Amino acid sequence: MKHKIILASAAAALLASSAITGSVYAEDTVTIASWGGSYQESQSKALFVPASEAMGVTVKEETYGGMSDVRLQVGTGAVTLDIVVSGSGSAARAGVEGLLEPLDYSVIDVSSFYPGTYDKYCVGGDVFSVVAAWNTETYGEDGPKSWADFFDTEKFPGKRAYRGKVAGALEPALMADGVPMEDVYKVLDSEEGIERAINKIRTIKDHIAVFWSSGAQQAQLMKDGEVDMTTGWNGRFDVAKADGAKVSYTFNQALLDYDCFAIPKGAPNKDLAMKFLAEISKPEYQANLPKYITYGPTNKAAYDLGTIDADVAMALPSHPDNAAKQLPISLEWYEKWETIAAEKYQEMLTE
Repeated sequence: MKHKIILASAAAALLASSAITGSVYAEDTVTIASWGGSYQESQSKALFVPASEAMGVTVKEETYGGMSDVRLQVGTGAVTLDIVVSGSGSAARAGVEGLLEPLDYSVIDVSSFYPGTYDKYCVGGDVFSVVAAWNTETYGEDGPKSWADFFDTEKFPGKRAYRGKVAGALEPALMADGVPMEDVYKVLDSEEGIERAINKIRTIKDHIAVFWSSGAQQAQLMKDGEVDMTTGWNGRFDVAKADGAKVSYTFNQALLDYDCFAIPKGAPNKDLAMKFLAEISKPEYQANLPKYITYGPTNKAAYDLGTIDADVAMALPSHPDNAAKQLPISLEWYEKWETIAAEKYQEMLTE
């Protein structure tokens, strides 16, 4: 049987056909859910398509709404997804909740991964940064260079956008409130610290025009000039800039984070999913990703291949010069506090 790559636009037709011909079998197929937009397109070109061809398996791509979708599938016992893309903090929390399968690191080789870019339930796929971005038509190149600047509505008047979920929302607020970068998670390790961060966000809530919910949205906000500055993921802004958006950003005080791949509990093709994760974790695949979006590899060996353009490498979040300016995300904090912090954050959003 000659396997085919099932892209989202053709998935329904092919699956309908397979019901008659029997040409697609579950054991030959891995279903992957990501977040759509330029990010998923980049993953598809760099990782999913070449790995599926190398392994001779079918990949079905879907978009999804995050771990809430996984929670629903696992809770109802109707799991259709084999692999999901997740933020590291969300995956850590989902693992604690029992929503994910433990990963088999005798199958997935992480020996050359950066420390902290994988854990029991998720393996890193790329390193990215949560940055402060601004509209260069509004501020030129002299936009906010720190979180204190982002929160300073007198020095930088204009409309803002901010994340509508708690992940990556509280740390900038504390730095804007004067907490040194190295002390952020110490302060957040209490309900009082969480309230302090949320109260800081309240001080600019009237200036926040949009609480964004996706990477595609944050990029579109800048392309349309709907806001003057926003938090968001560096790679999305680079793609938007290449498409004509007037946007710039800084790595100073950014949050250094990684996206990862996880396997939902009860995935129908768990063994194949584990092998697929092993394949796309290899350095030759991770070295492909910066060709399409400026996120860095989690596999250090990808830099040794010499296939990442030197100028591109200098602009990646995981480049040592850039990483030194940033606060690494603490998975331990998210495992311990995300549920409580998310409830408090949601209360603030609905006030």
